[in-house]
Amino acid sequence: QVQLVESGGGLVQPGGSLRLSCAAPRSIFSSYTMGWYRLAPGKQRELVAEITPTDRTNYVDSVKGRFTISRDNAKNTVYLRMNSLKPEDTAVYYCNAKWLVQYWGQGTQVTVSS
Repeated sequence: QVQLVESGGGLVQPGGSLRLSCAAPRSIFSSYTMGWYRLAPGKQRELVAEITPTDRTNYVDSVKGRFTISRDNAKNTVYLRMNSLKPEDTAVYYCNAKWLVQYWGQGTQVTVSS
């Protein structure tokens, strides 16, 4: 059973910042594209950002310039740095690893509210 362990969610005011972390098993981290998806009430799940094993990145337009995805291969961990957070960023954020198959984390709640 592959486990992706997420951390870093919470409540933040608009304009604030958070950093999400996702630790993955070494056996998959080096070969899989790692990403973050989010699911907000009443909306479809969407890809927020992803990073390939060769550090190519992709972002949804709504977070470009505010969010940064990165990976630390020594720690088998992918990060999502979220700056200038907006209320519309409120969602459950899920870590994802994909290559031949996909794996998902348990989700972490991010709430942006004053």
